[in-house]
Amino acid sequence: MALTIMEVAAKVNRLQNRYAPRDQRMREVLNVRKGDIQRVFPAMFNEDYPKPLVANMIDVAARDIAETQAPLPQFSCSANNMTSDSQRKFADNRTRIANFYVSASELQIQMYTGADWYNSYGMLAAIVETDYEYYRPVIRLLSPWGLYPEVDRFGRTLSISQVTDIDADTLASQYPEYAKLILNKNGNNYINATSRQLTLVRYHDKDQDVLFVPERNNLILANVPNPVGKCLARVVTRPSIDGEARGQFDDVLAVQLAKARMAVLQMQAAEKSVSAPIAIPQDVQELAIGPDAIMRSSNPQAIRRVGLDLPPGVFTESQVLDRELRLGSRYPETRSGNTDASIITGRGVQALSAGFDTQIRAAQAQFARLFSDLVSLCFEVDEKLFPNAVKEIKGTESGTPYTMKYVPSKDIKNDYTVDVRYGLMSGLDPNRAIIALLQMRGDKLVSRDYARREIPIDINVTQEEQRIDIEESRDSLRVAIAQYAQAIPQMAISGQDPTMVINRITEVIKGRQKGLPLETVVEKAFAPEPAPTPAPQTAGPQVPTAGAAPAPASQVPTPAGEAPAAGQRPDIASLLASIGGAA
Repeated sequence: MALTIMEVAAKVNRLQNRYAPRDQRMREVLNVRKGDIQRVFPAMFNEDYPKPLVANMIDVAARDIAETQAPLPQFSCSANNMTSDSQRKFADNRTRIANFYVSASELQIQMYTGADWYNSYGMLAAIVETDYEYYRPVIRLLSPWGLYPEVDRFGRTLSISQVTDIDADTLASQYPEYAKLILNKNGNNYINATSRQLTLVRYHDKDQDVLFVPERNNLILANVPNPVGKCLARVVTRPSIDGEARGQFDDVLAVQLAKARMAVLQMQAAEKSVSAPIAIPQDVQELAIGPDAIMRSSNPQAIRRVGLDLPPGVFTESQVLDRELRLGSRYPETRSGNTDASIITGRGVQALSAGFDTQIRAAQAQFARLFSDLVSLCFEVDEKLFPNAVKEIKGTESGTPYTMKYVPSKDIKNDYTVDVRYGLMSGLDPNRAIIALLQMRGDKLVSRDYARREIPIDINVTQEEQRIDIEESRDSLRVAIAQYAQAIPQMAISGQDPTMVINRITEVIKGRQKGLPLETVVEKAFAPEPAPTPAPQTAGPQVPTAGAAPAPASQVPTPAGEAPAAGQRPDIASLLASIGGAA
């Protein structure tokens, strides 16, 4: 039974109170990422230095890690019987449909922000929505800011609530039918002109998807029943020791502050050193200040500024803070190009980047689970809402564009499974991944098919294998034609006629000049010549020519219908007549 609006509002309030410490951590991380660290630690800055004087290392590390984690995995569907052509075709069609969901949702573009949310806030949520204009499901990532999920003990998402702040004018422009209630107007006058910032709450569960404004007496802007009957949202959290969503940079905010504070102190010390007082001997009566100033003294070497040298420990402490910041955020120096490791064997670089690779693989394992659930939900929504709709999808597979029509009830058939694989080489850069695959392939640890599926390049494994077979077969034809041409000199030496060989090779060359495939040209050039048809001969006695010698008895034609004499061979006409049934 669907909850009432009062029950939903009460649940959201309870969730906000429960996750208040988490929201405070997210707020602090957001302020530091935005460069407003003075809002988190206002007492550490003054009017002369209201902003930090060092690079925002947390923001740099978060963006780099997110860009490394963002590439999408491979989405594929398998059949129960891969030896059946119909089952393979059914699986290939579902694979194309699944990849169409991903491309139509622009999931790759969303993931650059989604991976950043996952690292910064420790949580990533997504929901499957319905685009009724194009009759298709769409995956949309949700910001963890103000997001409160309910998850059962099996990790299944039961409901999701999202609370966002929005300006009243903006909300009124989005929902003009409720403009007066949103703006709190009575005629042309505002009832409460100060209440311009509102809270917008979205609640979604297996029964409904409701949008309301608590400050306007829980004004309902939209309330749509859930047509699928299950929660269409999914949430994954970053592994933590207490089960709470914790970002990767929660514990290093103070280190970033200390680094910024140390930079301010160094700047103040440098200013004081430049503005230090001038020490002069007793005989100097006038103090000249400015460029090219002249002061007379019997002891000129005593004229100097009072030295305010910085202790060496200040610079050492800056390096210590930088190392602590990188260690706490798990961001190695190799990512910024600073390394003294061996570049010959790569072992040192690999050791320095080991922690970076492991955290990428851990995150991608969570993303794979999330994507598998989301694409399965897309299959279910597509089949249940648009079962008999004929849809046309377009895409690119292995660099080749394709167009396909499908009907959800026919091409999905209650099969919502999908395989999501980042591969064995996830977290490695493409160069090292390819080298590792080649080494395993050289030692015959894996097959070519496995290496093709794990290679960090977007290819269609089946089509690529077919293309390789075609290329190798064509190469064999080229070698065979070259060896065939080498027979021409031998034929000429032995007195044979090489005209037939030359004509066939010439025909192959002319066919390739016309752009015909090699196999087509070779098949035409080397086709067997048809057997010659013998000319028909008229049966009957031949009149000997005057002066001609009489024909031998064996060559004298036998009249039709008469058997040849003893010892006499039949002529060609008799043989042909007997074959044709006229004997």
